[in-house]
Amino acid sequence: MVQMSAFDFFEEYLEKPSLFKNAEALTLKFNPDNIPHRNQEINLVAQILAPALKTIKPSNIFIYGKPGTGKTVVVKDVLNNLNRISESKNIPLKTIYLNCKMNSVADTEYRVIAQIVREFGRDVPVTGLPTNEVYNELFSVIDEKKQIIILVLDEVDVLINKCGDTILYNLTRINESLNNACISIVGISNDINFKNNLEPRVKSSLGEEEIVFSPYDALQLKDILNQRAELAFNENSF
Repeated sequence: MVQMSAFDFFEEYLEKPSLFKNAEALTLKFNPDNIPHRNQEINLVAQILAPALKTIKPSNIFIYGKPGTGKTVVVKDVLNNLNRISESKNIPLKTIYLNCKMNSVADTEYRVIAQIVREFGRDVPVTGLPTNEVYNELFSVIDEKKQIIILVLDEVDVLINKCGDTILYNLTRINESLNNACISIVGISNDINFKNNLEPRVKSSLGEEEIVFSPYDALQLKDILNQRAELAFNENSF
């Protein structure tokens, strides 16, 4: 057997036609332009958040559903379109997405608030400040001008399990301390019973809108897999 050098292997590899047209279409982070079988959910989220385009605070939304039901991709799609519209029309709207499963972002209340502050371009130490001082930084930076802020907390149940529900209470009551800006929260959870474990004061401050994403059926899953395959692979390769 002739031994092939790594260089020769790479040369041969480059000469072979690729199976993939867009391999990213097979990853979890991929957001397709068209989201099959979620039109109703997209419209619901869009209707609730639409007042932000008229600088009116939207209701808080809590979105529930089992993993793999399209919750995150739907919310990101709506946010992307909100951002496109607001930027084209100079509407003072800012959207922030936090994945609460990431320890570097959401393993403590301090880190969550500090990360939100950083989203506005203000530097905050990773540790070291009292938590109330970080909240003061948050109030200061978001209230610098009239604007609507939509904060998405994905896997919010993980955050509450780590930090307790005080952070959620503080974030939902933050508008009482603001003069110019308003903040709305979109929470995403895999646990449909998530709110049952919250303190009554937190439940009452959340209020507002809830959307449940039902699981896809077999035919819908087949459609989704076919769509991803068509986006990911070159013709006649699957």
